[in-house]
Amino acid sequence: MINFYIHKMLQTADGELPLDVSLTVEKGQFLSIYGNSGAGKTTILRILAGLTEAEKVHIEVENEVWDDSQKKHHLPVQKRSIGFVFQDFALFPNLTVKENLMFALQKNDTPEIVAELIELMELQSLQNSKPQNLSGGQKQRVALARAIVRKPKILLLDEPLSALDDEMRFKLQDYILKIHQHYQLTTLMISHTISEIFKLSDKVIILDKGKIVKEGSPSSVFSEEKISSKFKLTGEIISINKSDIVYVIQVLSGNTIVKVIATEDEIKDFRIGQKVLVASKAFNPLIQVIS
Repeated sequence: MINFYIHKMLQTADGELPLDVSLTVEKGQFLSIYGNSGAGKTTILRILAGLTEAEKVHIEVENEVWDDSQKKHHLPVQKRSIGFVFQDFALFPNLTVKENLMFALQKNDTPEIVAELIELMELQSLQNSKPQNLSGGQKQRVALARAIVRKPKILLLDEPLSALDDEMRFKLQDYILKIHQHYQLTTLMISHTISEIFKLSDKVIILDKGKIVKEGSPSSVFSEEKISSKFKLTGEIISINKSDIVYVIQVLSGNTIVKVIATEDEIKDFRIGQKVLVASKAFNPLIQVIS
């Protein structure tokens, strides 16, 4: 479990903004942080990682205190069990994929974890390639694998898929979920993509002007009072869940989430991330694949 309280004055284009956040994250949970630019999302991750200091802070991870401003206690970055993936890949250009992963090993670690990650992330054919010969998606897979080499307690993801196209983003989401579940990580991810949050997260917080204004499951946070009635729109499937004898398909269109009921036979045509058309017919929504 992670318990933390952070208070830090941020310098923004509109002047000073107090970041004041108190949060508990359960062990093994996948938490997404959502909000406008400048709200303090990246600062939270950097303070957790020990890369940025705060005026007032208390961070406790599995009963170990990492930061306590009152007692002037600050655990150095290198002693925190954290894997951090930034928007840029930050790979060593002169090292191969395998060498990048080996470099992340600590002195007494065994290299078996590197072979395991190469297989898990399907990097076998790329392990002897250097970063300049990789696509953006391949580089991000390597960056994710490297962040896990030391088997961290916490994985921090700062919009890791924002620079990728939709198809590659969907594939990388699968890899992130696989890593999170396989290594039983506690993961905190910054994302501006609601469909991504639905697919990956157990919990989401909405940050606005340095404060948490809403938190809960993605469904409770984003779906509230957003079910449309008579309409015709296009959108993206963000979740498919069974409810009793039927299935509920949630479609994101802009900032609106529409719920459509489907049978077991009907859902065979649908998958998360698919673009669809939703239309009403006698107030009964119909859904059709368009791509």
